[in-house]
Amino acid sequence: MRARARSAGPVAPSWGWRIPGAGRVSHLAPGMEYQGTTVQLCGLYPYVAGSGSPMLGVPIGRHMLWGEVLCLDPLEWLRHGLVTNPGMFLLGQPGVGKSSLAKRLVTGLVGYGTHALILGDTKPDYTPLIRALGGQVITVGRGLDRINPLDSGPLGQVVDRMSGPDADRLRLEIRGRRLSLLLALCTLVRAGRVTNPEEVILGRCIDLLTDRLQREPTVPDVLGLLEEGPDELRAAARAASEPDYQRRVDELIPTLALLCEGSLKGVFDDATTTPIDLDAPAVSVDISHVAAAGDQLVAAAMLCVWAYSFGVVDAAAVLTEQNLAPRRQFFGVMDELWRALRGAPGLVDHADALTRLNRQRGMGSLMITHSLDDLDALPTDEDRAKARGFFERAAIKILAALPGRELDRIGQITRLSTPERELVSSWAAPEALFAGSVHPGRGKYLVKTGERPGLPVALSLVGEEWRLYDTDMAIRAATP
Repeated sequence: MRARARSAGPVAPSWGWRIPGAGRVSHLAPGMEYQGTTVQLCGLYPYVAGSGSPMLGVPIGRHMLWGEVLCLDPLEWLRHGLVTNPGMFLLGQPGVGKSSLAKRLVTGLVGYGTHALILGDTKPDYTPLIRALGGQVITVGRGLDRINPLDSGPLGQVVDRMSGPDADRLRLEIRGRRLSLLLALCTLVRAGRVTNPEEVILGRCIDLLTDRLQREPTVPDVLGLLEEGPDELRAAARAASEPDYQRRVDELIPTLALLCEGSLKGVFDDATTTPIDLDAPAVSVDISHVAAAGDQLVAAAMLCVWAYSFGVVDAAAVLTEQNLAPRRQFFGVMDELWRALRGAPGLVDHADALTRLNRQRGMGSLMITHSLDDLDALPTDEDRAKARGFFERAAIKILAALPGRELDRIGQITRLSTPERELVSSWAAPEALFAGSVHPGRGKYLVKTGERPGLPVALSLVGEEWRLYDTDMAIRAATP
């Protein structure tokens, strides 16, 4: 072999000899990169293998190993059989780009015709983006926009255009929603559950007000009816006399009074001032003005926003079923999830009931929180188990920078390979601390679906995204 090499003469360098006419190349340009299907590319080169990144949905970045574009849309993935439900759950440390990914999805999905709903913006992070997309921003707070917990919303407008059994069924649905949210708010204010007799009394109150009023009932209407104590309520309370009735409502009346006169005064005690626009491409309900008032008010605001928004989605579905409007699909973002759930025992039940039917609604959802520990901070073991179910049921799990301890817990729910664990944990903390350094996990995510290998993706912002997705603008503005 050596003899053959010597007989062939010296071997030219990779870029040729440095003499005239020897084909010397002083600069070698990189080859063009093309993207195509395996059917096309295998004819050019038979050993091409893709990473398996779906090309369905909004481009969220490039695969960190292959450079292939990864697209994401929970509803499209469901339609093509890639996942079993359109639920998404995003976990990651603060400041690593969780909201940037959510905003990229909102921007792209709105461009594809999906209606985006930001179900309670506590900071507010999404207001500039929603306004730039031509959407609607509702600002809830004392002296600002109000939300009536008993407002039927678009469902009430739909039922007025219907008749027969379908209309009766929808009226019962509206009644159930009003009662469910009223019970959740009472549970929150009381920091304890409403008893069965009290639930019966509140249900009868809602029935009486629906029959009597020519408008949407409010919480003060319920309080006034309880204090009035008509015969129908006494019968529902199984009270034989006036003193007996007062004993049965002696805890319920102060609970409702707190909703009207306590720390929640001016937020949930009157008619809804700005209804959600069904035709808006995107809607954000800004509750940042109540965020400083404590977890109780934030939880109450989020519960009302969730109930009202899911009512909008259901109304759109009913309009389509009745051939009164074209079909719409929605994408809901539930950021800072833990703040709504830890307000009082039993609130998880209400959130669970709202979110379980997303597949039937034609609605994709994205829940965002920092850690599974946020869900473990809930009041009872039952609540903690149900909250963990949100993460377990989500067909698409997205992991941003997380420490090893957190990945140990996640590994008990969804399988993580050793390389996946090492990759995600490597994003969790910078190797060195110095001014101007960028967090190693910024804009990096591992997308997991079922037992499949995860898809590591890096998001790069472009153009106006730097301004619209910026969550640190207030901090930089305060810098001298």
